[in-house]
Amino acid sequence: MIKRGLFKNPKNQLEGNPKLSRTPAPCVADEMCVTCPSCKKTILTSELSENLSVCQTCGYHFRINARQRINIISDANTFCEIDQDMISQNRIDFPEYDKKLKNARLDSAEKDAVVCGTCKIGGYDCCLFVMEPYFMMGSMGIVVGEKITRLFEMATEKSLPVVGFTVSGGARMQEGILSLMQMAKTSGAVKRHNDAGNLYIGVLTDPTTGGVTASFATEGDIVVAEPSALIGFAGPRVIEQTIRQKLPQGFQRAEFLLEKGFLDAIVDRREQKKYLVRLLYLHEKAEQA
Repeated sequence: MIKRGLFKNPKNQLEGNPKLSRTPAPCVADEMCVTCPSCKKTILTSELSENLSVCQTCGYHFRINARQRINIISDANTFCEIDQDMISQNRIDFPEYDKKLKNARLDSAEKDAVVCGTCKIGGYDCCLFVMEPYFMMGSMGIVVGEKITRLFEMATEKSLPVVGFTVSGGARMQEGILSLMQMAKTSGAVKRHNDAGNLYIGVLTDPTTGGVTASFATEGDIVVAEPSALIGFAGPRVIEQTIRQKLPQGFQRAEFLLEKGFLDAIVDRREQKKYLVRLLYLHEKAEQA
């Protein structure tokens, strides 16, 4: 029996394989780049990180976690966290809430939806709170309200300004009326801080909605936002279905709210620290005058 390939020339390993001698096309691993949701440009993650998670082409602000924002805003090695061990509990036995809390802690590596502490910003002492979008979308429960209230009370006692970064889907429904009570509690703490002549600067990021918007987020002496941030109480689709009318283009976006006088300014993330330092400087000079 004649074997297949009997009359083929044997391969000579010294001749090499011409097909393999071509230079392979360069490629980048998928995990090393992201696509901008706005302009669809592919961006290297290293370049995005260097630009503070802002698209260099269109200025789209990617969502970042609380620790990243603290590193951007506070002076190096000055942030001192407080109340870091407070955790939420299922006080009204809401179904599956314990499981949601466990998953949220794993997803965000945080114990709850806000990080509070003291720091220096441009050399100025202040209190800082930053909400965590990856913990149940920064929803406000008992712990979030308590931590923010305590921070304002400490700032009032020490006569320190407060800088707060908000990102939230609103009050946490799994805690029922107890979560809604945090709106009044935090607002009272902000009022006492203000009555003592202290400065509160609120920075609203995408999205800031619901009970957070209707309480401490918009009660600052100066309220600014990141570009195109969604800010409101109810979402635009809910409003359209309620009033049965089409909303204006860009409704509830930062630019629309600035035009209507709801905001004092829109500040690019790359300019926020410089902007905050300027405000803290002016506040200190006013106190000394």
